Amino acid sequence: MLRSITRFLRDEEGATAIEYGIIAGLISVVMITAITGTDGIGANLSTIWTNIRTAIAAA
Repeated sequence: MLRSITRFLRDEEGATAIEYGIIAGLISVVMITAITGTDGIGANLSTIWTNIRTAIAAA
């Protein structure tokens, strides 16, 4: 019984999966912030599409 408990406490396989999950979560937060931020990619794309729409309407 004591051997089983000791082996369970030394097992670090689940810790690796949790670490990868935390890394993936942090990357997701950075990507969402970059896309939806006021100076992010999303704001720049919105400006580009507005300019294109205006140019097409004026033509």
